[in-house]
Amino acid sequence: MVRPVSKFPLARPAGLAMAVLLAALTAGCQSRSSTRSPETTGSIGGLSLPSFGKPRTAAVIGRREVESLGEKYAADPSDVSLALRYAQALRATDQKPQAVAVLQQAALRNPKNNAVLAAYGKSLAEVGRFQEAADVLQNAHTPARPDWRVLSAQGAVADQLGDHSRAQGLYEAALKIQPDDPVILSNLGLSYALGRHLSQAETTLRLAAAQPRADARVRQNLALVLGLQGKFPEAEAVSREDLSPEEAAANTTALRAFVAQPNSWKALKASEARGPRSARQGGEKPAG
Repeated sequence: MVRPVSKFPLARPAGLAMAVLLAALTAGCQSRSSTRSPETTGSIGGLSLPSFGKPRTAAVIGRREVESLGEKYAADPSDVSLALRYAQALRATDQKPQAVAVLQQAALRNPKNNAVLAAYGKSLAEVGRFQEAADVLQNAHTPARPDWRVLSAQGAVADQLGDHSRAQGLYEAALKIQPDDPVILSNLGLSYALGRHLSQAETTLRLAAAQPRADARVRQNLALVLGLQGKFPEAEAVSREDLSPEEAAANTTALRAFVAQPNSWKALKASEARGPRSARQGGEKPAG
């Protein structure tokens, strides 16, 4: 086992399949801007769901604040804004099933509120209820007024359901609205990788990594795809942009071991079908 020694987790040989293309569709969804909420992508993998609203970390949201929001929500569950804030607080403190329950009630009361449906669909995906998430997200925007965040979320869910062709079409549609977004590009690249179109995956992930807002996880996804093609020196060079030389070498060793397995692609597909670990535990954090 290769143990992480930095803030960016290293991949274990046996765990690469899970790290590769899954992660919580919501893994690592963090807001960098209060206006557009760009989210980071899942690292060595994962498909990320866009963030709806203004997520805050558990370190910022304290227990008392969650309790206070819960009391206010209990007193007035029909307040949509309050329900969304409470659900976000629950998600930020790893209470994802509770967030789903709150958003389900909000969606029942507001079946045509796109913000509620988007948040509800994402939360369903976070706990591994992908088909339900797909159904809800389908109604979270209209063809006349498409929302790139919803399109990207639909793409991530479609990938989890194994429909990579549809996922890629959704990512492309999202990119028409939000050009060169590194998260969408990274998810598109990973989707190509799932379909074994590694050359397209590399090209797309290189474009994603070249964006000013690309983070370390985007680069590690590129390193992953390079490794899957046997381009280990290039993969290690990319990893060194964010990891120490020792960590980058350890990741490359783990990647070599994984790729050398005769059933490595079978393992990738199996891990995809299992869905994100956080969701299997009943659960953000795949995504997004």
